[in-house]
Amino acid sequence: MNQAEGTDRFVLRMSVADDGFSFSSSIETALISAETEIQSLKETIMSVESLRPNCDKLDYALAASSGVLCGIIDIFLVGKPGESPAGDVTDKWFVNRTTDFAKLCGWEGKGNDSLSSAIGFLEKKFKIPYDQRGAGDAGSIVFDLNPSNHHFKSLGHNPTLLGLFFSILDQFTNQSHFVSGGELISLQNADGKFELRGSNVPEKLFCGFVNWFGHLISDISGSSSSKGRGMGIPSPFWAWTNDIIAIKRKLNIPASQFDNTINELALSIYKEGYDIRFQATQVIPVFINEIIVRLVYAMRRLVKYFVTTGKEERSASAMWIACEPFSNPTVKRMLTIAHGTFCMMDLGDATIRAFITGGGTFNVTEFFLRLNIVGVGRFTISLYGEAKQVVVIRKAESEAQFARREITIVENYLNGLSLLSELYDDKDLVDFIDDFKNSDMYVQAFQKSVRLAELRKVPDNNILRTKSDIDLYFGGNRQ
Repeated sequence: MNQAEGTDRFVLRMSVADDGFSFSSSIETALISAETEIQSLKETIMSVESLRPNCDKLDYALAASSGVLCGIIDIFLVGKPGESPAGDVTDKWFVNRTTDFAKLCGWEGKGNDSLSSAIGFLEKKFKIPYDQRGAGDAGSIVFDLNPSNHHFKSLGHNPTLLGLFFSILDQFTNQSHFVSGGELISLQNADGKFELRGSNVPEKLFCGFVNWFGHLISDISGSSSSKGRGMGIPSPFWAWTNDIIAIKRKLNIPASQFDNTINELALSIYKEGYDIRFQATQVIPVFINEIIVRLVYAMRRLVKYFVTTGKEERSASAMWIACEPFSNPTVKRMLTIAHGTFCMMDLGDATIRAFITGGGTFNVTEFFLRLNIVGVGRFTISLYGEAKQVVVIRKAESEAQFARREITIVENYLNGLSLLSELYDDKDLVDFIDDFKNSDMYVQAFQKSVRLAELRKVPDNNILRTKSDIDLYFGGNRQ
């Protein structure tokens, strides 16, 4: 029997000898091979089921409940900048990390205002040429550059790869690059006292990176002259609006109206306090949602494992396989439901408040101040995973359908092999001639010859069953 191209081929070649029939390949070996292949095909079919989520109603209910709970946390504890209880906790955390970093760099913690002192120390230690704030310095030539927006407009203050590129460029060339009004503006000889350390290019590149990173830490909780919360560095998500304009202007492509509109929106919400600290605050309910769903999944499967598995059969590895809450389609589906529910609540709250603050018209700034971008991004990842899983399942189903057809063919082949094995299992029958030589064994010889004839499908009326039948046959009385 020939199977699909690229797989094994079963070929049975039979030869006839005086003592019976023989095969160049064993029927028993072919039988074992066919049974092994059937098992492999069945595993292929079963693998499709392992790709499907196995969620019951309680799983869906618990996932949705987690999304609702975290949506409530987002609405009442995260909210928007300036009205965020969770944001106050996050701001305090960033303050502590700034002072910790300053101490790590040699700050001794002197001064009445420890944060301002730590920031001032870091600003001097990680000095850069693009720290113009507007009024009273070279940055005043940039339209509308002031202490409330210079961290956003200054590309070197953006925590992105392009921000790192312009930071190092500015340090090498003693320039400042800003994005304002849809234009990329550069200040030449921005700081006459600045000098990038390093005796060669690799050393200067390293020092440039260290200066960029250290200065970002110094500005993450505001500047040394800030009063109150201060203006931190922009969130990585919204800083890309500067990157798009900068790249286009470097390529001599004018920024579109859409680019300018989005950039102005990003700047307006930054001025309201939407910086990297607040975006970190938005991570909190999304992270809680993730933890709750994975924990609920693991606990339910753990209980089921102990209920359905006997003590003598339990093992740590088997328990982990049953409860592991990471790489399986069931927990991924639960996460999609949880994050989708969370986003529905967040979008609903942001939309309602946008209309309320707009007096009946849609206030775009209010909407994006309250929209949890982190939650939307996490839900998008879940949707992508679901779509990718659908493609994988469809491919696996196609393979399973082919496997089902192959099973039918192999089973028929297996039945044929079994019949063939029975039909030609005649080594104990074809020695009846030796039995005839022994007069004491002629009865068994007759029985063997009859059985052999029956195996070879000889018509019943042509079978010689007794000695008298044989005598008559050879005596010339053939029928």
